[in-house]
Amino acid sequence: MLGVRDDFRRRLLAIAALFCVLGFQYATWAARLPALKSDLDLSKAEVGLLLMAAGVGAAISFPLVAVLTRRLGSRRLAVVSGLFLGAVLLGLAAAPNYPLALAVMCLDGLAVGCLNVAMNAQGAALEARHDRTAMAKLHAVFSAGSLFAALLASGMNALTDSVAAHFGAAAAIIALLVVATRSHLLPDEAPAEQATGDPAGLQTAEDPAAADQATDEAATDQVDQPRRRLSLPATATLWMGGAMVFGTVTEGAMNDWSALYLEEVAGASAKVAPLGIAVVSVMMVAARLFADGWRARWGDGRVVRVGSVLAGTGLALALLAGGVVPALLGFACMGLGIAAVTPCVYVAAARQGSDALALVAAMGTTGLLAGPPVIGFIAQGSSMTWGMGAVAASAVLVAACATRIRWTATAQDTPKPTTSTAPAEPTAAEPVEPAAS
Repeated sequence: MLGVRDDFRRRLLAIAALFCVLGFQYATWAARLPALKSDLDLSKAEVGLLLMAAGVGAAISFPLVAVLTRRLGSRRLAVVSGLFLGAVLLGLAAAPNYPLALAVMCLDGLAVGCLNVAMNAQGAALEARHDRTAMAKLHAVFSAGSLFAALLASGMNALTDSVAAHFGAAAAIIALLVVATRSHLLPDEAPAEQATGDPAGLQTAEDPAAADQATDEAATDQVDQPRRRLSLPATATLWMGGAMVFGTVTEGAMNDWSALYLEEVAGASAKVAPLGIAVVSVMMVAARLFADGWRARWGDGRVVRVGSVLAGTGLALALLAGGVVPALLGFACMGLGIAAVTPCVYVAAARQGSDALALVAAMGTTGLLAGPPVIGFIAQGSSMTWGMGAVAASAVLVAACATRIRWTATAQDTPKPTTSTAPAEPTAAEPVEPAAS
């Protein structure tokens, strides 16, 4: 990037652009759902299925993403999937009927899964390369991208009612961001491995512990490739996926249902109801800006456990108390507590390898896109209060899953070895907990 000489900052800005693209694209089509509903003459149930189609695409993306990550590397996969997401907006605007719109949304879920894995792999690699925490700030940029999309949607609505014009402008912005930053992303590992004959990346590994782990993985790959392809995910990976699903369900449901709860249950006016989304969003962005410091001080595991318990109990108490003010306080607790969950889990999954990251990311994207409709079904079958209660329970389940994940001490907490290549022992600040077997 022009004027930025520091390698860490330059790479950080480039990767942040990817997070901005994903948040921007997601919020762009979400902001025009009322117009799409009107143009295609959809019922509420059909809109729900349209949202679910994106979740289905994300759910089935795992095998494809895992293969593409190994073959293309995270940088090329990020560029391709980012540009494709811009094309998805154009396809959605041009869809003449409901079946084609469903197909486009399914492709959107697939592309979101690809970019989600690629950009988080880039973020985790940046942390490992520079021994500095950055993932939470990157996820804050995702939220900022959503805010930028909301502002653009408001401005375009003032200028024209055309969804095609709006989505065309958004696609152009996405293309500019992706093309401008692609050369500043971290280099793909796949070509380097092929060129050097170093399939584990041992010659470039900066972390001795990572080099040892890569050696073991390379030996396993060379000796037992067929069995590795057919093997089931490790138990630790499934716990990470569970934490990711419950975390993204919570995050997505708060964005989609908080305003409705305030208006229908808490009795807020139409002017006050949108403050629910604002409170959650502001608290999440603020928490993510500071969360990297919390991670460095207390460790990822403690941040996830304490934060998710705060989120779940805060919302539950607000539901029991009732009223607008308790609801807004509960929403603030939710935004503050759940903000660091996804960044920390992505880092943990990236340490397990590309396949684990692809699976966890696919589960997370599925939770983000399919979770809100599920909460809606619960609310429809019982009440909005019970629906929001399910959101609080989902946050507590994040903490339960987090107790079963092997969290690695941060670089600041782990003394660097001098002559020995053995990994450092965990410190008291963040003990390494045994993974479930």
